[in-house]
Amino acid sequence: MKKLISLLFFLSTFLAPRGWAQQPTSAELKELAKENETRQDELLNLEHEMARAMQWNNGTLFRRIYGDDFIGILPSGQVKDKAGWISAIENSDIKYTSFLASDIRVRMFQDTAVVTCLWSAHGIQGGRTFYKQLRVTHVYVYGQRGWQAIAGQETLLPG
Repeated sequence: MKKLISLLFFLSTFLAPRGWAQQPTSAELKELAKENETRQDELLNLEHEMARAMQWNNGTLFRRIYGDDFIGILPSGQVKDKAGWISAIENSDIKYTSFLASDIRVRMFQDTAVVTCLWSAHGIQGGRTFYKQLRVTHVYVYGQRGWQAIAGQETLLPG
């Protein structure tokens, strides 16, 4: 009899269908939704802040939000680590008159987020005026320091 009870306990505890597990309450679901919305807003703000930092050739923001193991891929295919990326921004001969992030889309996967956006830049480089648009993807991980970008990819749009 004890073996039967032990077997039933084992089956009900470890092999029970997920539907039998306790479902989150309405209040817990609302709290999770609110937390998710806050995290998405943080990511939207980071993308806008990045565009401003790019416009002013300022690497300070990138030092804070890029993880130490950040890897970025430029439109040319060149790979830059965090230090290389910041150096390229701060030592650029480009003078932007505007740099905007738009069409920002956030997809969340627990403590990881994939953010895509459109960067539109206008400025002067080598005495010539330019306008360019890039599709950008950033991968973020949420940790003790908040959101940290760990990867980025830029694709120059034609035209």
